[in-house]
Amino acid sequence: MLRKLDEIQLEHPLVNNAKLFDYKLTSGQKRELYKQLGSIGYGFDTYTSFAITDRESDDKPANYALIPNQYFVFASEMYEFASELFKYFEIYENLRPYANSLLGNSEQIKNNIRANKELSNHFDSENDLDLFSKFLDKDDSTFRLGSKRLINDQGKPRGSRDCFGSVILKEINLPDASSSIFGRLVYDLCQNPITYKNVYEAYSVAKTENLTVRSDASLSFVGLSKPFLLLAGISGTGKTRFVREQAAASKRGRGDNYCLVPVRPDWHEPSDLLGYVSRLGKKPEYVATDVLRFIVQAWKEVIDEIEFDKDLPSDWRGKPLNDIRPFWLCLDEMNLAPVEQYFSDYLSILETRCWNDPKTLEGSDRDYIYECDPLIKGELFRALDKDIDVGEDSKPSELLAKDLGLDLSESRENDIWQYFLTHGIAIPFNLIVAGTVNMDETTHGFSRKVIDRALTFDFGEFFPNDINAFFESDVKAKTLSYPIHSQATMALFESVEADSDASKTKTFFNAVNGVLKNTPFELAFRAFNELCLSVISFAPKNDVELAAVFDDFLMCKVLPRIEGDEDKLTSNSGNNVLVQLSTTLEAQLATIWKTTRPDLLREKQGSPEHVLTTPCRSRPKIERMQKQLTNGFTSFWP
Repeated sequence: MLRKLDEIQLEHPLVNNAKLFDYKLTSGQKRELYKQLGSIGYGFDTYTSFAITDRESDDKPANYALIPNQYFVFASEMYEFASELFKYFEIYENLRPYANSLLGNSEQIKNNIRANKELSNHFDSENDLDLFSKFLDKDDSTFRLGSKRLINDQGKPRGSRDCFGSVILKEINLPDASSSIFGRLVYDLCQNPITYKNVYEAYSVAKTENLTVRSDASLSFVGLSKPFLLLAGISGTGKTRFVREQAAASKRGRGDNYCLVPVRPDWHEPSDLLGYVSRLGKKPEYVATDVLRFIVQAWKEVIDEIEFDKDLPSDWRGKPLNDIRPFWLCLDEMNLAPVEQYFSDYLSILETRCWNDPKTLEGSDRDYIYECDPLIKGELFRALDKDIDVGEDSKPSELLAKDLGLDLSESRENDIWQYFLTHGIAIPFNLIVAGTVNMDETTHGFSRKVIDRALTFDFGEFFPNDINAFFESDVKAKTLSYPIHSQATMALFESVEADSDASKTKTFFNAVNGVLKNTPFELAFRAFNELCLSVISFAPKNDVELAAVFDDFLMCKVLPRIEGDEDKLTSNSGNNVLVQLSTTLEAQLATIWKTTRPDLLREKQGSPEHVLTTPCRSRPKIERMQKQLTNGFTSFWP
């Protein structure tokens, strides 16, 4: 039964400033829509879709109309209205051969239809006949919402797609050029009701779960350049609590993305962290650890499905990044044991992480491709089942899967385990390891191998304790998340307003490294890449913000490397490295060296748009290190 169109409420205006963002769909939804929309002439990917408006011929290429995916959001909001409108046009298409009988006002049209059985058979009720006749009325456009007439005075019918689009044009505040494309899209969706319903349901779920893709500074979201942090500072400053609160800030109603592991002084090999195979019983057994269990849970958060090739798991497909929370592993008192020994496997594998551009792979419909070597190879797990009787109730590998929190009766989790058995368990990109560090006579120091692979935060400098704000603070740490790049490129720098060609970043790095040249503290490609990733991540808009990124890079990556006595800190030119560095930085960081700069990692409670400032961090740190050197030895560590 037809409904009066203006009884279907649409938000007006349908397009407004608050809606200028796209909703993120799951990988499964996108793949299904990619197939269905492709079958009706539309492309569909993460950011932009397209329609072929004019097919290719021998003498000319096809014409394409680019359609922002946001149009699918608006189409889903018009689903009820557009589907009802399309019912009118379905009747109209059936009656087009009799267009001369459909001229006049609504009463004349109604009488003509009643008089012709060929026409009246297309109506299920008197209500439908009445509404449709008013929809065609030549003098009153109320029932067709002010759109064009469908049949002119000579009885020539106009095309349904054009007239349908003109009604849509009246209901959505887009410019004519855009609305014609939008009207075509909605019309094609109405012609394919199953596809349209799937579009509607996909975006309805996305809106309900608030899975949105926005570029909004007010979200105060900071992507790290490295997923391994060292939080250094005196005991009791809140380092462990900081990690817990970071996990809580992104838990989305679930508290399973935080794991606290106290480091024991007797840890001396990777098995203390990742587990080991025991053969003491009748069956071999993999003795898992909380760390390994947590890594598996992080992978469960990432993996949407496993792809198989000839019944073997070949690859994994991840969920949309907006759906994936960071998983925070806190290694408490990390340097109670020698880090280079028990953490060596992680440190080595960390450098194999690689984000690849899916656009470089032919036929790929993915948002991202992440690769990493395994921390534990699959063959180690497969070996557990060797020489086990076929009749055994459960294999050692199955018992291990259960211990790691995988339910093998559930299809996706069983597929994930089969993938681990084949390819091993790597570092998931959403895993952030944060080690709390105290430097005293009971702890171990860090080699440059560790420091080079970490972001080191002097906690008291970045997140100082303010006793006056102990009970109620108006300042908080920004929410941190995992990096989504492993290699800096010029294309990524294009979005950095303060240094779009990376020239200032290169100049700064070369100036600093010129001071450190031919000393044990000299920097290399890895350090430059991480400086670039920091600049890309913070995307500074002006020279002061760029200098703030450089200042934090000095504190996180450069100064932690510098330690020793006077001889070690003397360069080939015979000058003190710290003194030379101070002179160089006074020129390189002139905009902030003797004044304040933006605080990139903290914000006002409830007012993230308010920019906090802090004094230049590297200047007083270098001065303290230089003063400490007069006692015979200096170090970055508090």
